[in-house]
Amino acid sequence: MTNAQIADGFDQLADLLEFQGANPFRCRAYRAAARTIRGLHEPLAAMVDDPDKPLTDIEGIGDDLAAKIRVFVETGVLPLLEELKSQIPASVLKLLGIPGLGPKKVAALHRELKINTLAELRAACQAHRVRELKGFGAKTEDMILQGIDLAETAGKRLYWSDADGLAQLLRRHFESLPGIERLELAGSYRRGKDTVGDLDLLVVSTSPDAVMDRFAEFPDTAAVIARGDTKMSIRTHHGFQIDLRVVPKESFGAALQYFTGSKEHNVILRGRAKQLGLKINEYGVFRIAGDHEEYVAGADEDEVYRAVGLPLVPPELREGRREYEWADVGVLPDLLQLDDLQGDLHMHTSATDGSATLREMVDAAIARGHKYIAITDHSQRVSMARGLDATRLLRQWAEIDALNQQLEGAIVVLKGIECDILEKGGMDLPDDVLAQADWVLGSVHYGQRQPRAQITERILGALENPHVDAIAHPTGRLLNRREPYDVDLDAVFRAARQQGKLLELNAHPARLDLDDVACATAKSHGIRIVINTDAHSPEGLDMMRFGVLQARRAGLTRDDVANARGWEQFQALLAQRSPEASGPASAGR
Repeated sequence: MTNAQIADGFDQLADLLEFQGANPFRCRAYRAAARTIRGLHEPLAAMVDDPDKPLTDIEGIGDDLAAKIRVFVETGVLPLLEELKSQIPASVLKLLGIPGLGPKKVAALHRELKINTLAELRAACQAHRVRELKGFGAKTEDMILQGIDLAETAGKRLYWSDADGLAQLLRRHFESLPGIERLELAGSYRRGKDTVGDLDLLVVSTSPDAVMDRFAEFPDTAAVIARGDTKMSIRTHHGFQIDLRVVPKESFGAALQYFTGSKEHNVILRGRAKQLGLKINEYGVFRIAGDHEEYVAGADEDEVYRAVGLPLVPPELREGRREYEWADVGVLPDLLQLDDLQGDLHMHTSATDGSATLREMVDAAIARGHKYIAITDHSQRVSMARGLDATRLLRQWAEIDALNQQLEGAIVVLKGIECDILEKGGMDLPDDVLAQADWVLGSVHYGQRQPRAQITERILGALENPHVDAIAHPTGRLLNRREPYDVDLDAVFRAARQQGKLLELNAHPARLDLDDVACATAKSHGIRIVINTDAHSPEGLDMMRFGVLQARRAGLTRDDVANARGWEQFQALLAQRSPEASGPASAGR
């Protein structure tokens, strides 16, 4: 069982308890546990069997939650969750997938309008019955209508992070089987797409029957869809498909290239091969001479690319965009690596909605080798997260000053804030407070359904503020849950370039915002990206690798990423502004 599946279970448990009107503190405890578990790098399934790693060592996991996790891992069932699910129609649960429609509102719809299905909810909205309920209104009704389509498709694709958890379970499942010479995962997972539709598993083995027998025993298997001599497909209990192919050793590289894709990348590659009198497919590279085909290469991927005169193209770049243009002239980018990053500039503590104290987050960052971090709790507008007003923020900054004295250079802790960009425009805290910060993130949390021009103007105003260093999660998207708000990114890019500001790539697997295309566009504008975890727990700091993967898909190198610099170089970057910038430099802050 993956961490993602365990976290999903606790999230659903919190939803159902809230639907039933349970104690809100109990619901929050399960949600906090889910958030912590989702950010863990080490599989909980492995910790359950390791006496040296008690689950209660994880921040926020007490004896009760640890016991539930153990049962969940060992049996695949969370008894309390199953009990609650038996009390609520399954069709009602789908209503919880509508963005912005929380359990309390779903309960009201179910109780007041007897709505049990998405179809019934759509009809009620179209008949304007929903807006008549207390706490809803016409805007909420419109939001529900737009969100129903997302709810109907949610779950068909996994976050890359969740697919990775499944991939690692597959690797461990096969590692004890003798006779496997090579095993790799291909498809959109290998290319690092933010969501993954299925998994493609390629194996070299002289015993394909044993491999497929072992595949059928994968613990998450709900059904075997098909099985042949060398191919087999299963469906997991969450409806996710995994395809296995056992391929000959001499074809492994060709098969890995072919099934990694993308389709657009492969079409170009096959066209180039044809021009050279070659044919490329999943079996290898072949030279065509009349009706005769001669095997040329295919055991390794680099052989496939060399056969058409190209260097090996990193999987993350294989989208049919600029990779061939770069490869032709020998300038494939030296893609960013996780070890390149020196700092993390977006994280939260228990002062607002984080689960750990300031010192605990700092210690966790030191343990991960960071040279500098910024503590960026929410500002006061985010009242649901107990956002900081000026008094509480200045008190926190005084604590950071004192802590930096104690740390004696072990790490530099920046006095930061994630300051809301208000619905009416302007920042959530006064300039005389923001002027005392080392690092200010501007972010949009409210008014995300405003017209394009209005949201764009709000963000442009933040970029013009001399105290704002970067815009956090610039489009506000939540994968599978919320579409990006309507913003003119071209205008944002131009303003960020003019003002010498940074844009964030938020590494949280549900955000990955900016996306890969937008990051590549930002690079073309000369804008540097800052990759941050938005961690709400020490374990959340491990999410950085998801952001790095997204950056690689954008073709970003160390030079393109602000926090790939050491502390002194990062300071210098903050101090400078583009010659075009109209705002004052931040060097004196």
